[in-house]
Amino acid sequence: MTKKTFESIMGHLIGTGAMEPLVHVDVSAQFHPEEQGEAAIARNLNASFLIALSGRSHPLYEKAILYLNRPREETPWKRLAAFYAEGLTLIPPEIQSAAETDGDFADALNHLQSLIARPAGSGDQRTLIDAIQGVFFPEGAFPAEQREEAVMKLREKRTIRITGLCPRPVKDPAREILFTANILLTLPPSTRKIDDLQLSPGLRERLKEVVKEDQVYWYDHPIQMGVEIKKNEAVYGLRALDGAVAFEKQRGTIDKDAIVTCVLSVSVTHRGLQGLAKAYLEEELKNAGGFRHLAVYLLTEANTRQLTKEVLAPAARTYRGNEKAGELLEIIGVDGEYGKHYSFLKAISAFWQVLIDPAVKGTFKIDLDQVFPQQELVDQTGASAFEHFKSPLWGAEGVDHWGDTVELGMIAGALVNEKDICNSVFCPDVPFPTTSIQGDEYIFSSALPQALSTEAEMMTRYSGDGMDGKTHCIQRVHVTGGTNGILVPALRKYRPFTPTFIGRAEDQAYLLSVLFTEPGRHLRYVHGSGLIMRHDKEAFAAEAIEAAHTGKMIGDYVRILLFSYYARALPWPIKRVKDQIDPFSGCFVSRIPFTIVYLRLALKAARFFQKREQDRDGQGFTFLHMGAGRLGGIIGELKSGPKPLAEQFKKEQEAWDIYYDVLDRLEKGLQDDDAFVRGIQEKARKVMEECRVAF
Repeated sequence: MTKKTFESIMGHLIGTGAMEPLVHVDVSAQFHPEEQGEAAIARNLNASFLIALSGRSHPLYEKAILYLNRPREETPWKRLAAFYAEGLTLIPPEIQSAAETDGDFADALNHLQSLIARPAGSGDQRTLIDAIQGVFFPEGAFPAEQREEAVMKLREKRTIRITGLCPRPVKDPAREILFTANILLTLPPSTRKIDDLQLSPGLRERLKEVVKEDQVYWYDHPIQMGVEIKKNEAVYGLRALDGAVAFEKQRGTIDKDAIVTCVLSVSVTHRGLQGLAKAYLEEELKNAGGFRHLAVYLLTEANTRQLTKEVLAPAARTYRGNEKAGELLEIIGVDGEYGKHYSFLKAISAFWQVLIDPAVKGTFKIDLDQVFPQQELVDQTGASAFEHFKSPLWGAEGVDHWGDTVELGMIAGALVNEKDICNSVFCPDVPFPTTSIQGDEYIFSSALPQALSTEAEMMTRYSGDGMDGKTHCIQRVHVTGGTNGILVPALRKYRPFTPTFIGRAEDQAYLLSVLFTEPGRHLRYVHGSGLIMRHDKEAFAAEAIEAAHTGKMIGDYVRILLFSYYARALPWPIKRVKDQIDPFSGCFVSRIPFTIVYLRLALKAARFFQKREQDRDGQGFTFLHMGAGRLGGIIGELKSGPKPLAEQFKKEQEAWDIYYDVLDRLEKGLQDDDAFVRGIQEKARKVMEECRVAF
């Protein structure tokens, strides 16, 4: 009966010809199996999949099934048809399983069925929309008039009662904080000739070979090799950080001679770029004139492998007697999905404290399209960026909404968009949506819970009304990829990490690894009220953003799949995890991830085809071609069992335990003036010195 219920719901969502589609996209009108051509075949395969999900009651069902099963030799169409055929086998049992194991889901499914079974015109549209989202996206099922109430409820849930401020807060941010960021690098746009790029002749010749490779990793807006200096995100971000340090010196918050250390990881989209990345970036940074107030270190995958081979693995074999240490420590690196470099950029601060500079107390990650708006911070918050780092809330202890003791060893700031800062630094970078939802947004629309979390968590200001930052503060679950940090003692104690299989929202995944650790005592982020960075990506990187737009959309679907299965791989009940991380981080942990991803992809494509009048520019085809390619492999891996990521999570957890255990032993060896450890330290410093950029 559940299958019939779902088919009935699908029929009402997409329409049947005689019935108007609830999602405002006429899928039946897009199905013309007699038409040929790239866009037409993509459109027909997409429509036939949605029609097939509606069951035999749809008048085009038989034709749709025949079209999906038609033999095809062309690789793109063969793969897309197979991808959708697999979806038809995965979705019904997933819906059935969720209905059998989750009473709330079963009730929501039956409630929606009862509403759409009513005569046309009965009931109101808002009730129907709420019921649809109650099935597919319950985290977004609240009406606009309840937003203020929802903000207050979430803020109450995030409130921490402070029981003790940090006994040893950051005092000298320039010396005690290791700043980190990631550089993402990709090929030049296909419209530009390599010989015309402002690159050295040697780089141009090597680049001609790399452009023949297939892309292996996708990032939101990577730097396109050969881009003008003014549009190079690495140059832009480092110049801004350099300027922020100069401001601190003028304000007198740091020493006039202070040099701030900035460690940059370098991740690439094509394997062949690994050998070009460092030379290219050093060339560009030198052409930019260097940076007076920064010591910049560039670490590629080759550099991290060298650290593992020459420093970490020998120490692990000596102290742990673990011959597999080298293999396990291969998770430490910077090339790959977002999770890999994100974990590295946190963990490097512990390495730095032990083997390079013991004065380091913590690390703070920025994104290179973000800048500290120093004058606005001083004018509107009363403190500069570095003064915000000195807050005794960073490292404080408290009690959360559930009565558990928490250690606020991590800190998270907020963002303001460049176009909004003229109004206030406290202008949310993600406002509540003002347009009505359409198509795929009925199935999943993270904009609403993201705006809710932004308002409730990021926009909280500590004042004298109870939320004063002295007796009470806000913990953060929703954090951004930059503008967050962790104290090294907390890092070494709790050992959080983002698994290497996480390709999007690596920042949200980081806390999940240690969401519940010691009984009744957990690591958490403190909200840094007033610690705000200006987000400038649209001001200078519009071309790169547009080039990566389709990949980013697909990455959002990947996020649903991986977060849903990652949350189930953790050693805690899924309900307890969801209670902590809803609404925004948790909305990507779905009860029916395969269903959500397939429907989001198909309905988004249907919107492209409808909006573009047969998709003359090929956007729908490109979207489906990339979607089937990336999602098909991941779905194939995840369908192997209920917890397919559990083994990989445990393996990576073991590797990070080795890493931090080794650092503990090395630190003790340095205190004892152990000759072996002194040799290890010398190798570590030599590798790092080779990574330093000479301006």
